[in-house]
Amino acid sequence: MRKIIVGAFVSLDGIMQAPGGPHEDPVGGFKYGGWAFPYFDEAMGQAVDEMFAKPFDLLLGRKTYDIFAAHWPYAGADDPIGSLFDRITKYVATRNPDLKLDWKNSQTLGNDVLATLQELKAEQGPDLLTQGSTDFLQTLFRHDLVDEMYISYFPVILGKGKRLFGEGAAPMALKLVSSKVSGTGVTVNKYIRGGPVVTGSFEFDQPSEAELERRRKLT
Repeated sequence: MRKIIVGAFVSLDGIMQAPGGPHEDPVGGFKYGGWAFPYFDEAMGQAVDEMFAKPFDLLLGRKTYDIFAAHWPYAGADDPIGSLFDRITKYVATRNPDLKLDWKNSQTLGNDVLATLQELKAEQGPDLLTQGSTDFLQTLFRHDLVDEMYISYFPVILGKGKRLFGEGAAPMALKLVSSKVSGTGVTVNKYIRGGPVVTGSFEFDQPSEAELERRRKLT
């Protein structure tokens, strides 16, 4: 079985749009492209290396694929990430399954993306790691396909932009298996699935009359 693993850089208010540069994704008038750059230090580099340490294939939305295909093949043979991304398979979710993809070892997920993802997960092979791909992530979350997440929370508030989680995400509990803080204040967290959401209550066993009245007003 292959796992789907989400890798994401996220602001404190949940935005993950264009962390790498001002021209990466200015859609919607986004003004803060490149917001992650000032926070990168040696610890962040180690966190990225850890995320890429185990064998994986890339699972990308079309827009992120275009961003990567215009950058990483031109990073040079000495660039470890560029050479790694060149070698591995890139699976791309696109509304045009017949789209010609020029970056080597790239293929679309076909007409039925969900069925293809289920088939890929059932196979033996490297895990499937997402990068960016905000719109595509909503499909993965909505259909409960995510097994693990590497989420790095940056100490910045961006106010407006594409967010990691939309309203359609399938509810689930998560288990935090590791957490590190970089010298610039980025919290690097790894989560795995923790089962269904469990609830409880801090309410009194016998609610007050004021509380009962409050509840009546809610209906």
